Amino acid sequence: MATRIDAIKEIMKDITEELVVANIGVPSKELYQVRDRKRNFYMIGSMGLVSSIGLGLALSQEKKVVVLDGDGALLMNLGSLITAGKYQPSNLIWVVINNGAYGSTGNQETYAKDLDLVKLAKDSGFENAYNFEDINFKDILESNKCYFIEYKVEAGNTKAPVIDLSPDEIRDRFMDEI
Repeated sequence: MATRIDAIKEIMKDITEELVVANIGVPSKELYQVRDRKRNFYMIGSMGLVSSIGLGLALSQEKKVVVLDGDGALLMNLGSLITAGKYQPSNLIWVVINNGAYGSTGNQETYAKDLDLVKLAKDSGFENAYNFEDINFKDILESNKCYFIEYKVEAGNTKAPVIDLSPDEIRDRFMDEI
C-alpha cells in the first residue's frame, strides 16, 4: 500500500494551474517537499479547516481547487462535508488521504478505518464520490464537476523538512496567484 507522500506525488504529477490547499502539519511539509509552488497553500495552524478554506476558495473564484485533506481532519469538521455536498462547486476536488491516523500528532488511530468515507460523502450530497484507485485523476482535473475522492494509504510520516516560508509569505504568494 502507498504512503501519504506517494499519494501526494501521484496527485501532483497531473497538477498544472490548479490551486492546491494542503492539510496542516506533515501533509503540508510533504507537499512542500514534493512540489513547492506559489499556487500551493500550506496550512500552518488550523486542523480540520482545510476543507472549509478550499470550499470557500471554490465558491469565490473560478480556478480549480484541489484540497488535500486527511481522514482525521475530515472527522474533526464533518460539517464541511455536508456543506460542500450541498453546494458542489464545479471547480472543487476534495481528496481525503486516509491513513487511519492523526499523522501529524503521533499516528493515533482515527475511526475512519471503520467508515466508508465515499459512502459518507455520497450521503452528504456528493454526486461524484470515488476511491482513488477507481478513477483517472487527470480526467477528474479536466472535468467541470465537484468531486470527493478517498485515497487510502498506510499510516506513517516522512522526515519532510520544515517549510521555510513564514505564514505571511505563504499567504501573500498564494493570494497573488488568485
